[in-house]
Amino acid sequence: MAEHQVGNPDRRKLVSIDEIVDILSHRPVATTRERGWNGVTVDLYHPLAECSEKYPALDHHMISYCPWGHGRLVQGRGGKTFEGAILPGFSLLMPAGHDSIWEGNPAPSARLRIPVSLIATAADQIGYRSASQVELHNVFEARDPVVTRVAQILLEELDRSAHPAQALIVDQASALLATHLLRSYNGFDVVERLDLPSLGAVEITRLIAFIEDNIDRTIALAELAALVNVDRFHFTRLFKRATGMTASSFVEQRRIQRAQSLILETDIPLSQIALMVGFADQSHFTRRFHRHVGSTPGAFARSRGRRRPSRRN
Repeated sequence: MAEHQVGNPDRRKLVSIDEIVDILSHRPVATTRERGWNGVTVDLYHPLAECSEKYPALDHHMISYCPWGHGRLVQGRGGKTFEGAILPGFSLLMPAGHDSIWEGNPAPSARLRIPVSLIATAADQIGYRSASQVELHNVFEARDPVVTRVAQILLEELDRSAHPAQALIVDQASALLATHLLRSYNGFDVVERLDLPSLGAVEITRLIAFIEDNIDRTIALAELAALVNVDRFHFTRLFKRATGMTASSFVEQRRIQRAQSLILETDIPLSQIALMVGFADQSHFTRRFHRHVGSTPGAFARSRGRRRPSRRN
């Protein structure tokens, strides 16, 4: 989710990259600050529990990237509030110049601090005529493959021992990140839509297998979302895009298909089949079966030569 923020920050009140590490209530478990790197500064933080903090505006841009783990966070800045799950691969972008509020249980985070001068240099090389053509969006949540790759490169270098080659690697990664931010998040350009990726065949197969294995019970949306590593709010949209129907409709369709197989292949009473495929009672099962198939379970059985006595448990 992105919000376009308008207005130039008052630089007299902004906190620098050097100052912010002493203002935060928690310390990074690893940092590039002692490496002498130019470009992006990276601070790695462990997850927090029940945080409720407010911080002054920064003189630099900040990307927070979740490399692993999960959490749930309320973010407030630029007059907007956003609440959502934080999952591996998720990132947020906070432009310079905004006070910020953070509440909840943040996931582990790699915080990439990007000097405004780095963005300005990239803008000049691209051909922007002035700094007034650059204003980054405020992004509360994204799954951006370029940000992910750059963050992983920087974290890998942070995990390595110091080496002369790192300066060049970090310079190139920093330039790549700055250029990508201009191309994809500049409010004065046509911004590319960076959305959560579609569910692929592997994910759909995994979901179907889980549904089939648990067809006899209530299946929560959060369970399905966790299987493909997205939060349940995004899962609803991604699943419908991939299958053409909502997850609840898909699960019910599989229940009815299983019921049809049991009716045709066994002599199990209809009341018991209703429970075996996850319906609360035979009445509910009959109504939903009729909606999908166009006949009651009993009529369906008779039309297929599977006559059975009416039995109730």
